[in-house]
Amino acid sequence: MKKIISLFLLSLFFTSCSGQNSSTKKTPLDEQIYINNITQLALKTHLTIVASDEMEGRDTGSPGQKKAGRYLIEQYQKAGIPFPKGATSYYQPIPAAFLNAQYNENLGDSENIWAFIEGSEKPEEIVVVSAHYDHVGIKKGEVYNGADDDGSGTVALVEIAKAFQKAKNEGHGPKRSILIMHMTGEEHGLHGSRYYSENPLFPLKNTVADVNIDMIGRRDEFHTDSNNYIYLIGSDYLSTDLYNICEAANKKYINLTIDYKYNDRADKNRFYYRSDHYNFAKNGIPSVFLFNGTHADYHKATDKVEKIEFDALTKRTQLAFTIAWEIANRENRLVVDKDGK
Repeated sequence: MKKIISLFLLSLFFTSCSGQNSSTKKTPLDEQIYINNITQLALKTHLTIVASDEMEGRDTGSPGQKKAGRYLIEQYQKAGIPFPKGATSYYQPIPAAFLNAQYNENLGDSENIWAFIEGSEKPEEIVVVSAHYDHVGIKKGEVYNGADDDGSGTVALVEIAKAFQKAKNEGHGPKRSILIMHMTGEEHGLHGSRYYSENPLFPLKNTVADVNIDMIGRRDEFHTDSNNYIYLIGSDYLSTDLYNICEAANKKYINLTIDYKYNDRADKNRFYYRSDHYNFAKNGIPSVFLFNGTHADYHKATDKVEKIEFDALTKRTQLAFTIAWEIANRENRLVVDKDGK
């Protein structure tokens, strides 16, 4: 009888151990699961709030912008995505004195907002994914909602962060750390990204790349027949590796038409110098800017949610995610083999 009981207990022990091992086992890696985690429904839900009249056009330092910022932070808290190590909150405060130093526009204190997915193998190496969450506020009693500029990039960051966090939760977290950066003050002179570049939480020498998203929810006059495109700007200015990753990630996962029209250094619009990636690029950090081009509602009160093409917004957000994914998970950090000129 004792022998039978002992064998029974031994059997239970091995069954228990087997169950524990299976519960901690990684799920098989399938990047498409995390790409598909970025959905039209989620993006529309966020953008309907972020670009609503309630946010009063999100002008830098305004109550409406701060309200939008609180909404973003709530999304990270709900998803279990922390603020970065070394920070004391989701905010990087920027004093009014800094924001007004160049143009004296009487801006109030404002904040960059950040979230963080720590890398599993090379946590000290940082991949920044950025977008500005400010817009131009209220003019002559009209709310400038900025649904495309840059509500589209703002909500893209939230869903990109959630996709990375899901991967981490399932044992496939990025090898390098992902720093999500919602920049303030872009519309007034790239102030938020300039402040970060001058006051970085992590050393700039450890920052591998910036994937910057500014206006990805519409189409422009050069693509009236299809929204299945994206402008990439700057991907080959500092790093051949970054250019190759952008091309390969698109071909492997998304299949947008990549338009390099505005990548031309002679382009009179000079878009390369007009969004937040530039404050990383000027410091020698490989950077790529995802952009849908301008349209009739650019910087007008008519840039509203109902004009957003959510199928395009979703695919472009997914592309930004896959670019960041490939940068974060490759064996070697991007090589800077060009001078950016």
